[in-house]
Amino acid sequence: MPAADNARWVIRFEDERARRDALGDPDWSRGATLHPAVRAGVQRFQVGEDGDGTNLIAKADRAGDPDYARAVRLFVAEEQNHARLLARLLAAAGAPTLSGHWSDAVFVRLRRLLGLRTELLVLMVAEVVALRYYRALRDGTTDPLTTEVAARILADEERHVPFHCDRLRTSLAGLPRPLRRPVMALWRLLLLAAAVVVAAGHGRALRRLGPGRRRFVADVLASSADVVTAVLTPRPAPDAARGAGRTPC
Repeated sequence: MPAADNARWVIRFEDERARRDALGDPDWSRGATLHPAVRAGVQRFQVGEDGDGTNLIAKADRAGDPDYARAVRLFVAEEQNHARLLARLLAAAGAPTLSGHWSDAVFVRLRRLLGLRTELLVLMVAEVVALRYYRALRDGTTDPLTTEVAARILADEERHVPFHCDRLRTSLAGLPRPLRRPVMALWRLLLLAAAVVVAAGHGRALRRLGPGRRRFVADVLASSADVVTAVLTPRPAPDAARGAGRTPC
């Protein structure tokens, strides 16, 4: 990824951190009311958000661009803040956090199999699934605190996806052209499998929040088309980019 793009991402992440610090936390004293099925889903997603990002940071450092490494650290910090927000939401509802979950363990193992490209591809599966889940949580609950927490996390995730798209576009450009589409086709299959697993495990919660299992899976798969297009579309020349719209990703 061009150094200037990495520097811009650092600025965006730092601006968001300053905005978040100025805004402060939600009013936890309001308490929260979570349906048991929704509460179980929040507990599982809290586990997925709660990681130190050591492996990803180490791979970003080896990529050789200090700005990208800095942006990745800021990304990891936002993910850790998501885990904190969800833990506080659960506490406000009188519910504990989980010590772990098998689905998170599987994703961690997959992410660590190879290099940075594989890590980001697997991470993007979780990010795209999370986009649809947090949107359902934001729009499908009547609890004000839950709505606020979900909205804050969703806003961050909507920035994380294009950040990773930018890096993956550059990374896949290093592969022979005939391999790029098959790689992203395999990514979509992995995304479909993940969406089905989440839909099966969170079926009651998804029905209560609105989309239900089938629509949840369909929406996740539909959004993946934009990601694939953004990742496989060559970066425009600077003059063309100034007159172009944003990529779907």
